[in-house]
Amino acid sequence: MKFSVERDVLADAVSWTARSLSQRPPSPVLSGILITAGDSVVSLAGFDYEISAHLEIAAEVADQGKILVSGKLLAEICRSLPQSMVTIETESSKVTVTCGRSRFHLATMPVADYPDLPVLPEIAGTVDGAAFSEAVSQVIVAASKDDTLPILTGVKMEIEDDLITFLATDRYRLAMREVHWKPTTPGISTSALVKAKTLSEVAKTLGGAGELRVALGESSDLIGFESGSRRTTSLLVDGDYPKIRSLFPENTPIHATVRTHELVEAVRRVAVVAERNTPVRLTFTDSQLALDAGTGEDAQAEEAIEAQLDGEDITVAFNPAYLSEGLNAFSSDFVRFSFTTAPKPAMMTAQKALDGNDEDDYRYLVMPVRLPN
Repeated sequence: MKFSVERDVLADAVSWTARSLSQRPPSPVLSGILITAGDSVVSLAGFDYEISAHLEIAAEVADQGKILVSGKLLAEICRSLPQSMVTIETESSKVTVTCGRSRFHLATMPVADYPDLPVLPEIAGTVDGAAFSEAVSQVIVAASKDDTLPILTGVKMEIEDDLITFLATDRYRLAMREVHWKPTTPGISTSALVKAKTLSEVAKTLGGAGELRVALGESSDLIGFESGSRRTTSLLVDGDYPKIRSLFPENTPIHATVRTHELVEAVRRVAVVAERNTPVRLTFTDSQLALDAGTGEDAQAEEAIEAQLDGEDITVAFNPAYLSEGLNAFSSDFVRFSFTTAPKPAMMTAQKALDGNDEDDYRYLVMPVRLPN
């Protein structure tokens, strides 16, 4: 096998494929990237029995063939190469990577031991990549990072006709975001539980390339995403996701609107003195939001910013990390808090203007910290 390709093209392709490789592969061959040189096209693939990645790049192919090499090592080599054409060719059981005056020799692994890549399920529809990426970034902040509860490390994708609803929770906060898409079958009704990490990678690496195709078979335990010449598949998370939609309150008598970036900065400052597991308190009054953190003889911080309140005064306290992560997920100029009572979860939604209506395509629900009477 022998082919040549631009350094940046190869480095980008290898880096993207290597993202799918497990840090602790169940088999040594699964630490490798499978490179196949065909007629003017080179394909790269990675697989760890859970996630697969496959892409194709144009190249000058002198000799066709197939090799399996260490993905991590090849990615590091490609990043270090000078700006020039890269030639990769096999010599017996070795692979030689040549770029300018640089030359590397890598051992190969047995291609015959590499498992077959999963087949991409049937394309279920297409979604705007930018809208998909924004939705995923807003929702995954609420997904659990505790692997002892694998179901909560996933994001539930509920699909009803032309609407995809993303749902995530770690038991202390919930996030929900709706995105319109174009299903191939009108009236489709299905759902999938996808690892938050997988969705995050797809959003970062495929979401910026325009239209994103979503592949989801009715009888398959796989979900796939495809954009351009790149595609990735992932096993779905097995289990029954909790029914969290009903936890979002329908009637909230108290509403407060605050400028988003002012509140983000205020929370960041007062949280400096909040020791571990101590909350940031928010007191909403007619035209002001007062924030404070710290207690007793320890360090304390206070700050006040402008706010608009509709309803009675209310004081609530939140875990500063949960509050900050929720606020940072909003791209709107204003964020609206909706309360039933102080001990009940608070719902945050986007609002374009101080006196405008809220937009509930993204909702973030966070549990308050109980304050002493």
